[in-house]
Amino acid sequence: MENKFIFLSTCSTCKKIINMLEIGNKSFLQDVKHKILSKNQLDFLYNYTKSYEALINKRGLVYKKLKQDGLIMNEKKFKELLEKEYSCVKRPILIWNNKVYIGNSKSTVEMMNFVING
Repeated sequence: MENKFIFLSTCSTCKKIINMLEIGNKSFLQDVKHKILSKNQLDFLYNYTKSYEALINKRGLVYKKLKQDGLIMNEKKFKELLEKEYSCVKRPILIWNNKVYIGNSKSTVEMMNFVING
């Protein structure tokens, strides 16, 4: 899988992490608002996590609205949501040398920094 840093350009946390990693102008950046996850990327991430739910941003407004509306979620519905709604993708996601780093926890961001910058 091609190296990618998947983020949302309107997310202040993603912007902060991009600045911290010093990757602001790199060709491997992918803004999901403008280029949603490809089928190939989604399949790769699923094979890595073994769960579409693990790829969902559960703090996002769209997801919260679906929960409020009483929608019962399962893996099929999580996949459909990821295919259609960019804001539901947990972020950031770093795919680097066929390994995946998901989220913005301190330890995850430190690992991202290590694998990108050495």
